[in-house]
Amino acid sequence: MKSPERNSTSYYLLTLGCPKNTVDSEGMAMLLNEAGLRGTAIPADADVLIVNTCGFLAAAEEESLAALRELAGTKRRGQKLVAAGCMAQRAGERILREVRGVDGLLGTRRWMEIVPFIERLRREDNGERAFGRHALLGDPEFPLLGAVPRPAVVAGSAYVKISDGCNAPCAFCSIPSFKGRLRSRPLPAIVMEVQALVASGAQEVILIAQDTTDYGRDLGLEDGLPHLIQAILANTPDMRWLRLMYAYPGHVSSRLIEVMAADPRICHYLDIPLQHGNPATLRRMFRPSNTERLLATFAQMRQAMPDMAFRSTFIVGLPGETEEEFSGLLEFMEALQFDKVGVFTYSAEPGTPASEMMGQVPEDAKVERYRRAMTVQQRISLLRNQAQVGRTLDVLVENNGEMTSSELGKGPARRQVPVSLARSYRDAPEVDGLVVIPGTLRVGGLIPVRITGAMEYDLMGEV
Repeated sequence: MKSPERNSTSYYLLTLGCPKNTVDSEGMAMLLNEAGLRGTAIPADADVLIVNTCGFLAAAEEESLAALRELAGTKRRGQKLVAAGCMAQRAGERILREVRGVDGLLGTRRWMEIVPFIERLRREDNGERAFGRHALLGDPEFPLLGAVPRPAVVAGSAYVKISDGCNAPCAFCSIPSFKGRLRSRPLPAIVMEVQALVASGAQEVILIAQDTTDYGRDLGLEDGLPHLIQAILANTPDMRWLRLMYAYPGHVSSRLIEVMAADPRICHYLDIPLQHGNPATLRRMFRPSNTERLLATFAQMRQAMPDMAFRSTFIVGLPGETEEEFSGLLEFMEALQFDKVGVFTYSAEPGTPASEMMGQVPEDAKVERYRRAMTVQQRISLLRNQAQVGRTLDVLVENNGEMTSSELGKGPARRQVPVSLARSYRDAPEVDGLVVIPGTLRVGGLIPVRITGAMEYDLMGEV
């Protein structure tokens, strides 16, 4: 691939939003590096400024706009500012209208064209003014790149995106409007990427998508995720942990449960966003509303894997949510005893069916329900964590730091002592808790520790 002009030698890349955006940013960075550009963490030193935006919720759009405004406000002559990712795809016109200084828009499925896109932007500085502001948003059915070159593994962990887009018609969600329908990556390309990551030192590989459990439907695969997992494990014997995220409740099959239980390299962990626990609310969400079936699925998984850890997310304050429906959510949380839960207040996203529903819930009521739900979950989470005390768990060391001796329960002294921050199979990066271990351990190492203490979100351990 032709490299951009020599006077464009460095780039600054800011990633906002979820791990799926992180994967796209990693791909962009690798392509830019291969083309001869040099990454920098200092915007003032870069010739090209790139913000991989998030557009999932109104708050995420505001964060993206704020980041773009900050960079645009300090742009020097000759610098180019690119808005990439979800908000660029979904609300590019708003970006151009509200942020002076954005030179180009790069959509969610066109990031792999970042190098020629920057070439075109940079040609403006060489007298070719015909392009003006560029927008490369493309068809939402633009095919995914088969094999994506990847950077070095970070702290022993790496994400692999297995598909993009979503077929679910959730009433509150705007993702299908700018991501399009599900498009799965070819299975051999995913296996090759996992092999390369493990060979580069990845102890943990995390499979992500809008809905991982829908993988392969567009490729003609029936129950494709178990098929993919088996192919990965068969071709990557040195893998230590394989983690699954973003499962859709109606797509967790008996075959998937069998495959997860059969190989110890698969983390006994599942992120399964349920969004609510009351059938009437779930029907308005256009989500699976058979809560008895959901309870049976969780019971089947716990029978097959007694140490299974579950994470879920819930939305409070959907239009029409009554106090009775909200109480049903709390009862559902009590019944299922999730290890990890994220609670969000409903945000009306333009163009979604829920934004036009009657019975919008006042903001103060949403906040009050959020607090009540989190109070219930904190108690459950503490109990689930206390059950880990005395167990020996393998943990992946992510970072080193310091805590006071009193925080570690080592007496009233306030002196700083070194600690290592790690994750067990029960914890996904960034969203879940940590295992705090006295001492300095090698980042990226996978080691056994004995759990000695528990808090609402974190555990304490000793080598």
